[in-house]
This record gives sequence, structure tokens and C-alpha cells, in this order.
Amino acid sequence: MLKPIDVLPADASEATLIARVWDPAVRAGRVAVVRGDELVDLSRSIATVSDLLDEADPVARVRSAEATRTWPLDEVLEASFAGDVDRPYLLAPLDLQVVKACGVTFVDSMVERVIEERCGGDPSAAAAVRAEVSAAIGGDLASLQPGSPAAQEAKRVLQERGFWSQYLEVGIGPDPEVFSKAPVLASVGVGAGIGVPDFSAWNNPEPELVLSVNSRGEIRGVTLGNDVNLRDVEGRSALLLGKAKDNNASSAVGPFLRLFDERFTLDSVRGEDIELRVDGADGYVMMGVNSVSRISRPFEDLVAATYGEHHQYPDGFVLFTGTLFAPTEDRGERGLGFTHHYGDNVTIRSPHLGALHNTVREMSELPRWSVGLREFMAGQQRIAAEQ
Repeated sequence: MLKPIDVLPADASEATLIARVWDPAVRAGRVAVVRGDELVDLSRSIATVSDLLDEADPVARVRSAEATRTWPLDEVLEASFAGDVDRPYLLAPLDLQVVKACGVTFVDSMVERVIEERCGGDPSAAAAVRAEVSAAIGGDLASLQPGSPAAQEAKRVLQERGFWSQYLEVGIGPDPEVFSKAPVLASVGVGAGIGVPDFSAWNNPEPELVLSVNSRGEIRGVTLGNDVNLRDVEGRSALLLGKAKDNNASSAVGPFLRLFDERFTLDSVRGEDIELRVDGADGYVMMGVNSVSRISRPFEDLVAATYGEHHQYPDGFVLFTGTLFAPTEDRGERGLGFTHHYGDNVTIRSPHLGALHNTVREMSELPRWSVGLREFMAGQQRIAAEQ
């Protein structure tokens, strides 16, 4: 059983860490903040994370908010990892925000998407296609600025070679890929099971930095995310992106939302290394790193592609920023690469944001998604009635 030290960032004592705690008594999530070894309930004065991020100074608001109760952090974590819904446990640290995601923001993972496309989602063909594609395009793209004249020239050359792809278009073209990852309130938090449907035989975790953006398009904090991906489904056709990305418990976010303050800013995470570890029930171990400094587009450009005159988000949004990491090592039969097994423990960790732990489960083992907007609003009314 994990302890607070296993999920908190290294500098937790200096961080403003926002959580959402499920309260079974009122069947609703409460906004809370980490203070020492406790979670402090702020729901009397801060109804939603969305409201908090729209404040002129969210950190000052948290520091001045009236606390109504506390929960021992270790007990809440215990319930979170045990799946004990009759006790308070951690939800994803977002509520009314739309869950958006960017894809193909790193050259390495862009090449893997091209490989998926060219082998039609068949993992047995991936090794041969990877060698072919990497020889043709791998070295040409690493230093390109997306949308630049040099990128346009690379596009022309690659088209002549017959290697142009829709993934290269969003990887080095003027416009990034931005898609809807999950419905509002569908993301799961630390300790929860994550879902891989039985129709997928080639899938993987995607460790990512997640931006939390308010209704004015301002980035107010960051957290960690797992953009669980079905490689065989998307590889068959990019038009199956929804089927590949949006499934029950396929969006994991947490463990906490770290707000920007006088010590911690967006620049603090531009060079963050996000570590991934997968521990299989069979003793298998895979490790990798998503080095955020190698992202091909600035965070501000990704937000601008999501929010602006073309699209607004009255309750704000969170934005998965993509991943450098794309696992290629074989797990089992040679040439088939990596895929999840049920029971895999997935840990996504970074120095400033702590560690997001989840376990891969069959869909039939996962709790059904039951708290939508109607239930959320009813829960808010029950919390308000306490006052």
C-alpha cells in the first residue's frame, strides 16, 4: 500500500496542491488542498476547481479559504488504491473542465504514428516498417520548427518519396492536432483502474504533462496524465481516434493539480522529465521517460490552437500536451512490440508533480461511469445544503 511520500512531489511542503475528494456521505466530490499530511476541505467557499481557476489569484483564494474538515492523506490514499467507494478517496483533480489532448507533439512519437498507419495497426509488421520509415524520415525532422519554411520543404521532399502522412502534417505543419480526450467528469484519479478494452491487442500508456486552463485561456497549473492509447485501433484509421482514445477510464489525471505560485511557474516544468514505469503481474518491467524539453511546440501555442476566437470554454479545460515516449521493445513474441497486460501497474512520476499510479483492468472489472453532470449538480446542492 502506497504512502503519501509515494505520490507527493519532492517539494510538497512548498507546493499548492489541489485535490478532489469523493465524499460518500453526500455522493459528491469536494475541493481540497494538501496541507502537511492532511487533505483540507475547502468546499464551503470553493465549489469547483473550475471556479477556483477563474479567480484573479487562485493561490491567495486557497490560502484564505475557510476549512470545514480534514481527512488524513494516508487514509484517503488507502481507500483510493483499495477501490473502497464507501470511504473518501481521490478523484481526478478537475471537474467541469473539458478534457482535450494534443497528439504528435514530439518527433519520436510522430514517427511511431506514421509506423502505426503504414502497418495498418498490425504489430507483427511494425519492426520492418519502423526500419523503413526511420531510414527515410527519422533524421530529417528532429530539428524542424513546425510550420516553418524548412518544414514545408521537408513536406515536399517526403511527398516525392511517398512518405507523407497525416501525422507528419500535424507534427511539422502549421496546425497541431487537438482532440477531445474524454467527456467532462469521466477522468479517473490516482489509484483507480484504467481501462483497456478486449478488442485491442496493441496498446500502451502515454505519460504526459497536463495543463489546467481557465475560461480566459490562462494556464493556472499543471498535473500528470495518462492518455491511454489503443495503437492497433488508431493504426487502422485516424478516423477511429475516438475509439482509440475515449473509453471507460482511459483518461487518468493526478494525483494533484499544482497551482502556479511565487515559487512555481510554467517555466518550472518546461524541462520536466516525466518518468514511466510499468510493472506487470508476471514480473515484467518497462521504464521510459517523456522529456518535456523536447516538445516541438511551446505550451502557449498548443493552448492558442485550442482556445481563442474559434473556440471558447466557459468552464475551462485541461490539455494533455503529448508524449515523447512510444514503447517499441518486445514484450513476449519477437517483433510484436509492447502491449499492456491486465494487472499492469502503471506509474507516471515527475519531481514537481508527484506520482500518478493506476492499474490496467478489464472493462468488466471497472466501475461504470455514473457521475455525470446531473449527478454532479445534485451533489453540489447537497453540499450547499450543509451550510
